[in-house]
Amino acid sequence: MNSPESPPAGGAAIAEVIGATAGATLLTVALLWIGWAHRTGRISFIRRAADKAGEITGAPGWAVLPGNIATVSLLVAVIGMYWDISLHIDDGRDAGPLANPAHYLILAGLFGIFSAGFLAVVLPDGRPSRAAVRISGDWYAPIGGVVLLACGAFALIGFPLDDMWHRLFGQDVTLWGPTHLMLIGGAGLSLLGYAALLVEGGSGKPQASGRLASAFQMLYRTRYAGVCGGLLVGLCTFQAEFDFGVPQFRLLFQPLLIAVAGGIALVAARVYTGRGGALVALAYYFAVRGMLAVLVGPVLGQSMPHFPLFAVEALVVEAVALRLVPRRRPLAFGAVCGALIGTVGFASEYVWSHLWMPIAWPSELIGEAIVVVPLTAIAAGVIGGFVGACLAAPRDREGVRVPRLAPAAVALVAIAAVVAYGLRSDHAEGLRGTVALTEAQAGPERTVNATVELVPAAAAEGADWIRGIAWQGGSLVNAEMEEIAPGTFRTTEPLPVYGNWKSQIRLHEGSSLVGLPVYLPEDPAIPAEGVPATSSFTREFVPEQQILQRERKEGVAGVLPAVAYGTVGAVVVVLIVLLGWALTRLAGGGAPPRGGRREHSTRRTPLPTAARGRA
Repeated sequence: MNSPESPPAGGAAIAEVIGATAGATLLTVALLWIGWAHRTGRISFIRRAADKAGEITGAPGWAVLPGNIATVSLLVAVIGMYWDISLHIDDGRDAGPLANPAHYLILAGLFGIFSAGFLAVVLPDGRPSRAAVRISGDWYAPIGGVVLLACGAFALIGFPLDDMWHRLFGQDVTLWGPTHLMLIGGAGLSLLGYAALLVEGGSGKPQASGRLASAFQMLYRTRYAGVCGGLLVGLCTFQAEFDFGVPQFRLLFQPLLIAVAGGIALVAARVYTGRGGALVALAYYFAVRGMLAVLVGPVLGQSMPHFPLFAVEALVVEAVALRLVPRRRPLAFGAVCGALIGTVGFASEYVWSHLWMPIAWPSELIGEAIVVVPLTAIAAGVIGGFVGACLAAPRDREGVRVPRLAPAAVALVAIAAVVAYGLRSDHAEGLRGTVALTEAQAGPERTVNATVELVPAAAAEGADWIRGIAWQGGSLVNAEMEEIAPGTFRTTEPLPVYGNWKSQIRLHEGSSLVGLPVYLPEDPAIPAEGVPATSSFTREFVPEQQILQRERKEGVAGVLPAVAYGTVGAVVVVLIVLLGWALTRLAGGGAPPRGGRREHSTRRTPLPTAARGRA
């Protein structure tokens, strides 16, 4: 079977690795030099930029400048991420990591987050807040800057580890690969560092004037809820495969992940910012996700990402706040909100999936989701209450009851247990499909309609879905299937079966995710033989991962997989522990230091010449 030349698989070319490493090293050295030169008084442009930002907002420049850099960087990173996912869905593997334009946006955004954290650490003079961490002498780093720096570093480490992962195990073309989760998780969780930095910086009176003054002041007034809207966007990135309609894991995960994102971000927004906070966070979420949908879809011409609604969930949070006092009972508030998010919110997202999402939720999903989704949402609400209370405490010490860390930790373990439950697989065996293809378009760019007779005929009864899909030929085809006879289904739109396209029939039922290949091109880079699309054939359904992730290397022996997974898992645990420590430290000491005022300037007296030499 002839097919176009396939891109390389299994890691980047050595020349690209060397070039990327050299570039990253130079940028990091330059950033470190800027920090050292600022602390020793050798340069002043960083101080002037921070002071100018502080003058405009009325807040300290050491918080405003890094916060602005983090905002822009997060937007750049999330645009790059969704563009990158759409490129892989539509076009397949990269010719190399530097051949993908979206990778440059991701790298720039992640380095910007890292840089924002670094600047927040080196800018302040004196002790910016009681939560600040002492570096040496009178040099204290804001706890928010420490978290930003750690999350940015965590995400950046994911890039070289990703290449190593591909070399060891092949290219696992799924968003949920361990190193991919490091990239998106580090960026998403950096919003907690950003929120902490806003708290430590305190409130100021914007000094903007002119035609943009009103808009600027509105953004400044809603900045606390806005960062929670960003957190909602960040937590939703874990759902991206569902947003595009190409999930490689159980459909149950979509309502679970929606419950987690809504429970944490919307509850935190209400506790953190007060009345209307969940609705303002929702507005920011809509603005970012709407922009991404338009930019990636119509503007860049790739498959468009859809997104969950969260409107009912936000209204539920605000309604519960009318009966409970979130800041006095944040955990109880979060638990009640979570229970409603997992039931009323689930019902609203069920309807929304039928209106706009790529894959409508079937009624069969309700039976399994009705138990685990509310429990997950309650756990997420408890975490959201804890996060919101820790962020709110420094600004309202009399009105906020700061909860203990233990309930939030237990809730996190509960969510991890539900995820582990969802990851279990029990693929159906002995399932076959007799397929008849009818030409929709003949010639080199051949497309076909597929009629599939299942053996046994009852195999699709109670299934989450049975549908046709074609990808990596330049776009995405997600074809629903209609039952025309018991156990016999037909695609509702043609599947392409030429060139680099990959086409299959997907059958998902609970923990069984299987697929029947219709057409797969030859791929000598893996290597893999082609699967022809003859006019009729009978084939076995196989675990779907074998089709969707053909690039993965099979049979990697020894302890290597355990070591690799263990290393990534250990880094994740360290980051989570850091976040918990940072939030509790902020709750206990985020206000201005006792006996003094918070520094609103980054001015520092240059060190004497001798001291400069010792620095």
